[in-house]
Amino acid sequence: MPGTDPLEAMRLILDDLPDLPHLAELPDRGVGADMIGRTAGLLIDLAVDTTTRGWRLADRPGRDLRRAQSLLARDLDALEEAADGYQGALKLQVCGPWTMAARLELARSQEPVLADPGAVRDLTESLAEGVAAHVAGVRARVPGARLLLQVDEPSLPTVLAGEVPSASGFNRVRAVEEADAESGLRAVLSAAGVPTLVHCCGMSAPVGIIRGAGADGAG
Repeated sequence: MPGTDPLEAMRLILDDLPDLPHLAELPDRGVGADMIGRTAGLLIDLAVDTTTRGWRLADRPGRDLRRAQSLLARDLDALEEAADGYQGALKLQVCGPWTMAARLELARSQEPVLADPGAVRDLTESLAEGVAAHVAGVRARVPGARLLLQVDEPSLPTVLAGEVPSASGFNRVRAVEEADAESGLRAVLSAAGVPTLVHCCGMSAPVGIIRGAGADGAG
């Protein structure tokens, strides 16, 4: 949503969307408030930083990762204040493991993480742990909320089709097998411990994989 004030945004969301409010996302704030950076801020024991092309894995946390974590902390503070005493459904959103793997670069090359199965595994495990901690943190701040986690996977069809470009742009990363895609997604969904929805844009959403991974809904 537009704007840069998380408290104002949360109050507006709670007023205008009483049936299913969500944790505000304010990408107008810039680096660290974007979809990839925001989710990167949840990763456990896995550092990232930025390049002119976007986000990449790193040996140590960079300034932009700290900014992403700070922005999310402000959002959670705003949620806690605006939703004081709230009881009802509350939706959280994170970027899914396959979209993260397609859009994050490896630390020592410009290739996507998707090109390195070991890095994909580490990323998925880190994200699953981070999602569990995020859900627990929100539950502690808004104990009356019934949490729902939306996992955004806009790149999943591209990952499955083998259409994620290499660093050069002339080649494509090998397609991920459906069983592997399902397993990776399941790891993150099951870690949440709350009902989950996987959002995948376009008509080619792999509904079978999403359901097989244990999602409670797809959209």
